[in-house]
Amino acid sequence: MAIDLKTTVDNGPMSSFQWLAIGICIVLNMIDGFDVLVMAFTAASVSAEWALSGAQIGMLLSAGLFGMAAGSLFIAPWADRIGRRPLILLCLVVSGTGMLLSALSQTPTQLALLRGLTGLGIGGILASSNVIASEYASKRWRGLAVSLQSTGYALGATLGGLIAVWLLSHWGWRSVFVFGGVVTFAVIPLVLLWLPESLDFLLARRPATALQRINRLAERMGQPTLNNLPAAVASPVGEGKGVAKLLTPMLRRTTLLIWTLFFLVMFGFYFVMSWTPKLLVSAGLTAQQGITGGVLLSVGGIFGAALVGGLASRWPLTRVLSLFMLVTAGLLVLFVGSGSSVMAALGLGLMIGMFSNGCVAGLYALSPMVYDASVRTTGVGWGIGIGRIGAILSPVVAGFLLDAGWQPLHLYGVFAIVFVIAAACLLLLKPGASSAQPMPSVA
Repeated sequence: MAIDLKTTVDNGPMSSFQWLAIGICIVLNMIDGFDVLVMAFTAASVSAEWALSGAQIGMLLSAGLFGMAAGSLFIAPWADRIGRRPLILLCLVVSGTGMLLSALSQTPTQLALLRGLTGLGIGGILASSNVIASEYASKRWRGLAVSLQSTGYALGATLGGLIAVWLLSHWGWRSVFVFGGVVTFAVIPLVLLWLPESLDFLLARRPATALQRINRLAERMGQPTLNNLPAAVASPVGEGKGVAKLLTPMLRRTTLLIWTLFFLVMFGFYFVMSWTPKLLVSAGLTAQQGITGGVLLSVGGIFGAALVGGLASRWPLTRVLSLFMLVTAGLLVLFVGSGSSVMAALGLGLMIGMFSNGCVAGLYALSPMVYDASVRTTGVGWGIGIGRIGAILSPVVAGFLLDAGWQPLHLYGVFAIVFVIAAACLLLLKPGASSAQPMPSVA
């Protein structure tokens, strides 16, 4: 029976085919990391060419995040209807086109609109790849697999930033967008060759030739093939579909908690990532030391995402994630008093990057576990989309506090409270709160 196949995959050892699928998802997430920072790295050059005001620069920096939020909320849910893999391919075309056209933009408004278009594609890719990484991992390694997939963001931000600096010095800001577009289109053959469709999607939605496709996947994972599909499980009357299903009585509590967690964690995380270089300079460090602090945040994030996944393979993910949130809060409090010491500030920056990025990676790992296959990408997409709203608001709130006379480093104490509240909310996420797969690996 097909349910035996899924159970075997969940409880058996990981095959090389499964790890390859997760590896492709890591590459897809690297595009997100590069895209988030591409505007930050090119902002100075774009501003100099077009003589932009501060408000116009802010519009350009926010446009990509707005697009990503919309992509997660409204495009990613289509993966539960047409499949994860087709949606990823479509979104790669959208984001790659947006990148290449951005290099040809002639006005700030054109560039902002194209940044939004690119963000739409990235939002769809991120939610769908996150779900595929979760679905192809066994229960034991699911947290590690999705957390490793999340390291792609930090890798893309770090490597993309280094490449962007070199491109800017040789060919100007437009070359950075060309590079991003070419790389995005270059990933399409990798997806076509090696990224499989979700086994969970095929079992739940049963598209044409579902049995043949499931059996091909089973063979590639070294699992027994099926003679026929299992009996379909009818949805309860009034269960709803898509976003409506997320808010049915059975899932409402879980969904609202996931949304709250994503909002709080990304609210805090994007404050740290967006403002740290500037606030370090405001606190007395040099511009180069401020940039170094920003780079260390991304470097720490690579290790943080892997660490939370490794710990989650041995201990319940919710406990590991709660610990990371509380440690992040503690480090932010310590950071308030670090302005007088360059080494202390940079060392704490590395640690904050590691643990705060681990919080995001942990949420990416947690969210697919609390929804069943029929609504999983919708649930993850809406969680990420709500989180992106927090990411958009975070720099604005920090700016208002600075204008109100707050000392730069004191803001870290305020945002430490955000991570404490998130840890408290996580305690309310009860095992078995949804009708999804069994939760022992989560809490």
